[in-house]
Amino acid sequence: MNQTFRSLRHRDYRLWAGGAVISNTGTWMQRVAQDWLVIQVLTHGSGTAGGITTGLQFGPILVLAPIAGTIADRFPQRRTLMATQAAMGFLGLVMAALVLSGRAELWHVYVLAVLLGCVSAIDGPVRQTFVSQLVPREDLPNAIGLNSASFNSARLIGPALAGVLIAWIGTGPVFLLNALSFIAPMFMLHLMRPAHPVPRERPAKGTGGMKEGLAYVRARPDLLAIFALVGVIGTFGLNFQLTSALMTSVKFHTDSAGFGLAGTVLAVGSLAGALVAARRERPRYRLVIGAAFLFGVLASVAALMPTYALYLLVLPFMGLASLTLMTSANATVQMSTEPRMRGRVMAMYMSLMQGGTVIGGPVVGWMGTRYGPSWSILVGSIPSMLIAIAVGIYLLRRAKVRVSYSLKNTPHLRVVPIDAGTRDAAAA
Repeated sequence: MNQTFRSLRHRDYRLWAGGAVISNTGTWMQRVAQDWLVIQVLTHGSGTAGGITTGLQFGPILVLAPIAGTIADRFPQRRTLMATQAAMGFLGLVMAALVLSGRAELWHVYVLAVLLGCVSAIDGPVRQTFVSQLVPREDLPNAIGLNSASFNSARLIGPALAGVLIAWIGTGPVFLLNALSFIAPMFMLHLMRPAHPVPRERPAKGTGGMKEGLAYVRARPDLLAIFALVGVIGTFGLNFQLTSALMTSVKFHTDSAGFGLAGTVLAVGSLAGALVAARRERPRYRLVIGAAFLFGVLASVAALMPTYALYLLVLPFMGLASLTLMTSANATVQMSTEPRMRGRVMAMYMSLMQGGTVIGGPVVGWMGTRYGPSWSILVGSIPSMLIAIAVGIYLLRRAKVRVSYSLKNTPHLRVVPIDAGTRDAAAA
C-alpha cells in the first residue's frame, strides 16, 4: 500500500476513518451554520457574539482537562467514545429542533455551546489517544496525519455544502444533518475490536493522576516549549470560522455561499498538509517551529488582501501551514510521551490548543468589530510569528550548538543536547 495511506491496511483504523469522515462533515456543517446563525440571523453582524459563542464552546476544556485526561487513561476508550458521540448527536438534535421551530435565541446557542464544549472536552483526549490502539507504534505518525486528512476532507465538503443549504433552506436542516451524522462513528465503533492495545498503568484515583501528568510535563522542557507555542497560536490564531465569517460577510460583503467557499478553499491547503504529514516517518521540532512562523506570515498577508479573490488565493497556503503545525505538534507530543501518560498529556495539550479560545474568541471578535475584520486575523498572526521565534531561541539556548562545515556540502547546524529533557529537540 502507498506509504501515505499505510495505516488503512489495519481493519479497525479503516472503520474509524470511515465514520470520522461522515461525522466530521456534519460537524463542519454545524460550525458554519452556528456562526452564520449567530452573526447574521440573531445579532445582525456582531463579531463579539460570534467570539463569545466560540469561547463558550471551547472554554470547558480548560476546566475539564484534568478529568478528561484521567478518563482517557483510566476507562475503556471505545466505550467512552460511543458515549460522547451519542451526546454530541443529541445536542445537535436539540439545536435543530430550536431553529426549525423558530424559537432559537442567542442564549440558547450559548447554553448549547457550553454543553457541547463539555462533551468535546472529554471526547478530545480520548479521540486523540485512541488511534494508538488501532495501529502499531511505527504507523502512529501516519495515522495522525490521516486523521487530519479525514478531518480536512470533511472540511472541503462541509462548509461548501452548508453554505448552499443555508442559502436554500436555512440553518435548521444543517443542524439536523449534523445530529444524524454521529450515527456513523457510533456504528463503526461498535464493529471494531482494537488489535493493538497499548498496555496502560491506571492513574491513581482522585486528583493524583493529573498531578502526575503535570509533574511529567514540567520535567520535559521540549514539551513545555510546544505547549507554549500551541497555546498562543490556538488562542489567537486558529479562529478560522470566526475570522472568515467577518472577512467574507463584513469586509467583502459576500453571502453564505461565499463564506462556505472560503472554508473549502482553506481546507484544500489543510488537506494537502495532512497528506504530506502522513508520509513523514517521524515529526521534527524544527518543522513545528517553522510551520508556526510561516502560518503567522501567511495569515498576515491574508488579512491585508484588498479583494475577496486575493483573499481566497492566500487561504490554501495558510491552511497548509496551520495543518502542518497542528499535525507535527500532535505527533511529536504523542510519540515522545509514555503510553501510560498519553491521555493526561494530550488533555493538557488540547486544553491549550482549543481551550484558549475562551479568551481568544471574544478578543478576536471584539477586535474585528471595533477595528475591522482584518484585525481579527492580525491579532493572531503577529503573536504566532513572535512565539515561533521565542520557542526556537529557547530550544537552541538549552542545547550546545555546533556548526560544522564541509567543502562539498552547505554548512549545517548540529544541535547536541545537554540534558535528557532536550533530547528530542536536539534530534530535530
